[in-house]
Amino acid sequence: MTRKSAFPGMDPFIEGRGIWGDFHDNLIAEMGVAIAAILPDHYVSRVASRNFIDWIDPVEEMKQRKGIIPDIAIQEASSPPDRSATGSMAVVETLAPPVVMQTAIEAEFHETYLDIWDVSSDRQLVTSIEVLSPTNKRTGTVGWHEYERKRSFLLQGQANLVEIDLLRGGKRHAMRAPWPKSPYYIMVARKNQVGECGIWPAFSTSRLPPFPVPLLPQDADLVVDLQPMIDAIFARSRYFLDVQYDKPLPGLDEDEISLLPKLTAAS
Repeated sequence: MTRKSAFPGMDPFIEGRGIWGDFHDNLIAEMGVAIAAILPDHYVSRVASRNFIDWIDPVEEMKQRKGIIPDIAIQEASSPPDRSATGSMAVVETLAPPVVMQTAIEAEFHETYLDIWDVSSDRQLVTSIEVLSPTNKRTGTVGWHEYERKRSFLLQGQANLVEIDLLRGGKRHAMRAPWPKSPYYIMVARKNQVGECGIWPAFSTSRLPPFPVPLLPQDADLVVDLQPMIDAIFARSRYFLDVQYDKPLPGLDEDEISLLPKLTAAS
């Protein structure tokens, strides 16, 4: 059994096998350490979080997450049955068919991201780095609107925004032009270039591109390379025990499928 991912870029099995939540938090922490090591002295990086309550369809959620629900904690379910009644049960010869309804569960969502602050004078937010969660890409949900509100605020020139989308599922947030035809992307929007941003398409079949993290205009960009971080998380967290490359994963193209036999045969 190989301890490395079968993919030189982003491994789609991390999302497909329901281990995204663990990966997301590990990646945020890994980036935080790497960025803190190269920040100029008047900056600090901090992990922050966004919390909200929403309702989920438990059946659909279990289908998508294979029994694991990342980013959420179950908050409330249906009321327990009333056990105060006593006496024997009546015998009913025939039952009328019930009205079938879909259940919903209230859940608390916890999403982490990374902020870079300038502490040289008045503390100010310089750059926010978001690794998108499934909740950020579900239209019409609280998670979608919470992230859209933050995204719109920053894109008006309030701070730099780095948006990293390593998920195939869900819907991307609107842009004036079509998104590149790539399963993943990295977007960098600079505070002083309102209305424009840089997009780096990303794939599973090739190494993820390094990207700039902008700071204040007088300071040089940081350069962040995600691929070594992702590879280290995959090995350290033993994702090779969860990905099950021998079982089909819908949505892979021929180039991706061709990688599996070569690398999973190695040990």
